[in-house]
Amino acid sequence: MKNSTDLFGIPVPSTDRLFLFVVTLHILISLVCVVSGLAAMLSDKKVGRHSSTGKIYYFSMLLSFISVIVLSVLSWPRNTHLLIIGILAFACAHVGRNFAQERRRKPWPRYHTILMSLSYIFLLTGFYVDNGKNLPFWNMFPQIVFWTFPSIVGLPIIIYVLRKHTLNRIG
Repeated sequence: MKNSTDLFGIPVPSTDRLFLFVVTLHILISLVCVVSGLAAMLSDKKVGRHSSTGKIYYFSMLLSFISVIVLSVLSWPRNTHLLIIGILAFACAHVGRNFAQERRRKPWPRYHTILMSLSYIFLLTGFYVDNGKNLPFWNMFPQIVFWTFPSIVGLPIIIYVLRKHTLNRIG
């Protein structure tokens, strides 16, 4: 591709140094999101590991969102779909975090679980939509798979957790 740069094996449609610097930061920050989000999901739901990895997830999601805004401005309008996904991911994480901090509404754990899980699904959706076509194995699939795969996998897991985890049961 003309006027592109290979970054970590993935073609980036730019040679602008500022754009490439922000993309590199965005990738590193988003990797922190993926790892800390997974750690929060898999840890016991009490003060300690869950809340500390959850804070890391939230603040790395905030930084990832800020970098998406910068990247969108630098490449407007080419990445507006990624900006929309970023807005949805951060909005879900922000509201989900607020439910956990306030704990006023009776089924707050359910809302927290749903919103933080949706945030993670949006995070992965953004990754696959932007990069799936360049990844081994994934490059065999049509674009619709990149938009739907995280939800197809994630939504049944959310439903399972809402039904089985003691904090999420109503009544």
